[in-house]
Parts: sequence; structure tokens; C-alpha cells
Amino acid sequence: MQLVETPLTRALGREPRARGREVWALRGVDFEVERGETLGVIGRNGSGKSTLLQMLCGTVNPTEGHVFVDGRVAALLELGAGFNPEFSGRENVFLSGMLLGLQREEIEQRFDDIAAFADIGQYIDEPAKTYSSGMFVRLAFAVATSVNADVLIIDEALAVGDARFQARCMKRLRQIQDRGASVLFVSHDVSAVRALCQRALWLDGGRARALGPVLQVTSRYMESIFADDPEAAAEVGGIGTGMPGVAESEAATSVHNVRVAEDGIKAPKIADVALDARPVAHWGEEVGLIRSANVLDVNGQPVDLIYWGDVCRVRIRFVLPESYSPDTFGVAFSIKDLRGSDIIVSSTHDAGEARYPNWRAGDEVEVEFDFENGLVEGKYFLVAALERRHGTSIEYYEYVEGARYFSSLTPRRFSGVYQPSMKHRFREASGVR
Repeated sequence: MQLVETPLTRALGREPRARGREVWALRGVDFEVERGETLGVIGRNGSGKSTLLQMLCGTVNPTEGHVFVDGRVAALLELGAGFNPEFSGRENVFLSGMLLGLQREEIEQRFDDIAAFADIGQYIDEPAKTYSSGMFVRLAFAVATSVNADVLIIDEALAVGDARFQARCMKRLRQIQDRGASVLFVSHDVSAVRALCQRALWLDGGRARALGPVLQVTSRYMESIFADDPEAAAEVGGIGTGMPGVAESEAATSVHNVRVAEDGIKAPKIADVALDARPVAHWGEEVGLIRSANVLDVNGQPVDLIYWGDVCRVRIRFVLPESYSPDTFGVAFSIKDLRGSDIIVSSTHDAGEARYPNWRAGDEVEVEFDFENGLVEGKYFLVAALERRHGTSIEYYEYVEGARYFSSLTPRRFSGVYQPSMKHRFREASGVR
């Protein structure tokens, strides 16, 4: 219809009706990824992430600008992309491998390793159309990461599959990083991006909103999500969200003490230090409620260095919000490493039914958490938050990521990220000679 109407309208001396509008899926995005670097790409649905990856893979040509990729590229974009549903898994391994530039002899040499990593058993010889989404991504990931590519591009591949497979994928990606390949990793899982990537690119509406160190960029992204949709904050990240990849400590963490000024009697004055002047992120419905957040020693003195095995105390002083309700209100803290991964997470909700004194909206109060320091030697920062919970939904009155920075010192070198005090027992097994 438009093919006929447009020329007739112009012949009559009138402008044809506009039947559409120009939309740029991606524009003005400029970045480089060095050899051996992993760049995380984050952003909401429709921000241009998949279009960017398709340009890098060469499946979509940019309308303007240029894309330069040096070396062999392996990509895992859409689920099952490059697979023929009528072919068996074995046949698709050879098909995908050849599309990625491998010779048949090379694929034969690597087939056993690919099949072992995919771990789909006898289904390797069944038609791909019978596969579940998890089986698809297992096989596709195994092939894509077996070609020793110079550039590896992954689009939300780890979102499918169980925890065991995700852990194996993380290990494989770290091996690829160590080999010196460049990796572009797209994910809505902020914890996974922080764990794998050195830098992050935040796309918003087809443009680069931020590009820089992964912790700062992901924190700004989380802050923007909360500003637009408070209910989405718990889905993207934060304290106690239960996100994959967030390790909540098994340490004995408890609410130690609470204080409130009542009947004109002021709470004891304590030499608290105000919040750090430059937190990683600071947001919420009522920013300004948290007056101070500190890491203290056993004597209650703010410290910048804590020793392994000593009692550590986290104190958060704040003003109760106007909408305060003891049934939904909670205080939470997290200790993170410099990559932004949670090492210890605790909330007053963890203790069961909250037992606050006669708190009232507007009171200035404080909560303390005591635990034995099991942090391995390194640098950490404190997150302090005031939260409102309705079932599993968490909304934040205030969230301060980087309220205080400190170091932990250990008497000897420990492995891992958290090393609680251990008791060891040695004995012979009964009946064994």
C-alpha cells in the first residue's frame, strides 16, 4: 500500500504521511578491550547489548562507525544459534566447530573433551530438537570455549543451567582469561560480572552511560535501577538478595545491642566516625537517615585494621524513618571485598522476630553486630542499609556501599576468602588396622 500511496501523494504535491520513525539500537559507543581483559556489558533489556555483540561477531553491520576485531572470534549469543535441530549433538559439534574455523581433524581431537564438559550423556547422539534449554547451552558453551579463540563473546549463557554447571563455566572462563583471550561478558547478574570482569560497560538506550572499573560502574547501574523502580533493587543486587554467586557467611553473627534516647535521657556519646566521604554508591528512598557506620574492635573503638580471630563489631547509627514499623523495618550490613563480592551478610531480620525497644519514628538509635573475624588478609569495605521487608521483597530506605574501608590482618597465609577458627581432631578409625 505504501509503495503506491507515497509516489501518488508526492505527485499531488503533498508530503506523504510518516509511517514510522528512526530508532538507533546503538549509537556513539566507543571502547577497546585489551588482550587478556574481560569486559562486562550491562544494561536493561533493549539497551543495545545484543546488537553490540552481533556487530562484534560480524552478523550485523554498523550503519556508521567501525568495528575492529583482531583474531579468531568465538561467540555464544542466542540459545542454540548455529545448531541444526534435525542434527544430533555430535553432528552439531562438528558443524559449530567448522563455523568457528576449526578443521575436522581438530574437532575430532577435541570431541571427547567437549562431550565430557557438556555432560549430556547419550543425548549427544540424539537430535538437538529433543534437547532442553539447559542441554542446548551446555553443548554450545562446550564448543565455543574449546576453539582457543582470541576473542570470546558470551550473551547471558550462564543464566541457563544448574549451579554445578555454572561453577564449571566460571572455572573455564577463568582459564580462558589466564590464557590471554579477550572476553566480552553480557549478564544481568551483577555478582557474576563483578567476579569475572575488570571493567564494565553500561549501555542505556543504545548509548554508553558509563565505562570504567567494574565495581563503580555496576554500583551506579544498581543505583539507577533502584531510582526508577524500588522493587527491582532486590532483583539486581544488594544486601541479602540471595543472588547466584553471593556467598553469605556461616559465621555466628548476631545483634549485640541497641540504644535509643528515651524520656529525655540521651544515649551515651560514642566517638563514631561519620560515613566515608566517597562511598561507592549511596541511594535509597530517604538518604540521610544513616548518621554513621563503623567497624569497631572489642573495646568499641573505630578501627581501620582488625586482626583475624578477634571479635569484630559493626555499629550503625541512624534516625528511624517516618514510616517506621517494627514489623517490616530492618538494619543490614555486608562486608565486601574490593571486587564487590559479599563475604559476610547479615540483617536484623535473620534473628527472627525483631525485638526493638520502644522505638518511635524520628528517634536516633543504633544497632551493633558482633562476630569473630574470619576474613583472610586483605582490604574490604562495609555496606550499611536500612530496609523494609514485605515477605521476600526488600525495599531500601537507605543503602551505603562503601560506608567504611578497612583491612584484615592474619597471623599466617590462608586460602579462600573467609577462614573461621577451626578445631581439628585426629584419631584412628575403629576397627582399621
